Amino acid sequence: REWNGLVLDEAQAIKNDISKRAHAVKSFRAGFRVVATGTPVENRLTELWSIFDFLNPGLLGPSTTFAERLTTDDGMATEGLKRLVAPFILRRQKASVLTDLPEKTEVTLPVELGDEERTAYEACRIRALENLKGNEENRISILAELTRLRRFCCHPSLVLPKFAKSAKLDALRELLSDLRDGGHRALVFSQFTDYLAIVRKMLEKSGWTYQYLDGTTPIAERGKAVDAFQRGEGDFFLISLKAGGTGLNLTAANYVVLLDPWWNPAVENQAADRAHRIGQKNPVTVYRLIAAKTVEERVLELHAEKRRIADDVLEGTSSTRLTPEALMRLFT
Repeated sequence: REWNGLVLDEAQAIKNDISKRAHAVKSFRAGFRVVATGTPVENRLTELWSIFDFLNPGLLGPSTTFAERLTTDDGMATEGLKRLVAPFILRRQKASVLTDLPEKTEVTLPVELGDEERTAYEACRIRALENLKGNEENRISILAELTRLRRFCCHPSLVLPKFAKSAKLDALRELLSDLRDGGHRALVFSQFTDYLAIVRKMLEKSGWTYQYLDGTTPIAERGKAVDAFQRGEGDFFLISLKAGGTGLNLTAANYVVLLDPWWNPAVENQAADRAHRIGQKNPVTVYRLIAAKTVEERVLELHAEKRRIADDVLEGTSSTRLTPEALMRLFT
């Protein structure tokens, strides 16, 4: 059947054109199509092609030709892209609604690893470089080793099961204790559910109450947890980044704690905006806990480039995908 209108919310979910989800929604017939997304480009401009292939098929040409033109990186191709897509984009930035929102402050808290933890991290880093010798062009292998290092930064036991100490967990306990003593409530995000399990045990040992949500939480239970937190049940809300980064209204908290940096700052921003949104009456503070002198600091350095890419697609300059060489530099 043909529909009058078809609307996609969180349209970045179809950024991968070869995914079954993208193929499914593009098979619907509708007289009018519209999408809403806070992150039209999370990593590269080919994601925008997939969204426009849903909105206006053919406008940006074949996907292969689109990608080839953008790899020239001379600014001319993307200037042409801007002219094509601009008439179809209504951009509403935070600045346009600042009068309705309280202030948001972002704070990066570097955590110094203890001697034993630092030694173990360096051993893991060197082992990763050894494992990648002769394989420096394989993105999958590089990302696997980087993920292993990032998990170590969260809690060494995620990589070395017998390693009990964690400077970041100690720093989190102190931060949450201070927030609770001040009468504040917080959302706590991590991309690793097994790390959240460790945090849960810490909260329970401290006698602190909390709500919990990850990708395995049934929809009905997800709604109950959100409603309970909004009613005041729970000092903290533990949320997996990808499962809870969108679609939640959690204005009962005025603090957000990001336990590990995600590759793309846009995803982190959407997580923080679960608290910093219409309906929030108090200033919001976002804390990023970063293991000092580790891969986590390198990932933060990527954020400026990622923000540039997201702006470039709407402003008409160029963007590039991270090369294997750029990924390898994260190990330094």
